[in-house]
Amino acid sequence: MLSPNLKYAYYPGCVAQGACRELYISTQSLSEALGIELVELKKASCCGSGTFKEDSQLLEDIVNARNIALAESLNLPLLTHCSTCQGVIGHVDEKLKDCQLHNPAYTNQVNVLLQKEGCSPYRGSTEVKHILYALVKDYGLENISQRVTRALTSLKCAAFYGCYLLRAQKSIDDDPIQPEAMENVFRAIGATPVYYRGRTQCCGWPLSSYATNESFRMAGNHIIDALDNGADCIVTPCPLCHLNLDSRQPEVEKVIGKKLGLPVLHLPQLVALALGVSPDKLGLDRHIVSTKSVLEKIM
Repeated sequence: MLSPNLKYAYYPGCVAQGACRELYISTQSLSEALGIELVELKKASCCGSGTFKEDSQLLEDIVNARNIALAESLNLPLLTHCSTCQGVIGHVDEKLKDCQLHNPAYTNQVNVLLQKEGCSPYRGSTEVKHILYALVKDYGLENISQRVTRALTSLKCAAFYGCYLLRAQKSIDDDPIQPEAMENVFRAIGATPVYYRGRTQCCGWPLSSYATNESFRMAGNHIIDALDNGADCIVTPCPLCHLNLDSRQPEVEKVIGKKLGLPVLHLPQLVALALGVSPDKLGLDRHIVSTKSVLEKIM
């Protein structure tokens, strides 16, 4: 069994290094299990999660051109495990590559400002990839299937793609209306995909700072929808979705007046479990909603 020799410039993002440290831990564990080399971009900055452009689109572009340039200096694709980071950084990359052809003055403006701060210029020489599509396209589902030692045949998984992964870029590796990438990963590791209405909708996180109850109702409706369709867990490729669906689920329950208790896993956690990685190495004990019911089904 041959594994692809893959190496990426790793952009972990803010949430996975802070509030949801288990997501950072599990991504590292999955990469080790698959033999993928991650070179962490320790000098990278927050992508802004879409908020920088509320003040200045140029600011968002400069900050993320710098993040991309850090990966370019290593001659590696930039890899993130956050849908929001993928959407923001990937959109900037797509925009600046287009500007190189049709509006080079704007790209030059970005690079002049970067160089004033002693940063490398943006060259447009690499790719921005989410780990989901790196697993599907680069590593390959067949290769993943061959490495499964703990088939998740008893587990029903509801994908929650979130907003940015499917909508922020013109060119994505999936159908933004009817995506299948996560469901195909589930099948490759033996799990059963659960289809439900909310899987491609917003988790409510962007509303949470100013319309908290509306945010929680959105999250609650998605969780109820997944439960009603038989899900044992929700699986998300986005730490911000993880925050709203897992970390805030007890608050969500209070707003909607209903007990939920549905575990929420980060995609690397699920795949790593199928590869035989110990739950202790995946931070599953750090979740707000207990993952015990998931582990009982697969262990």
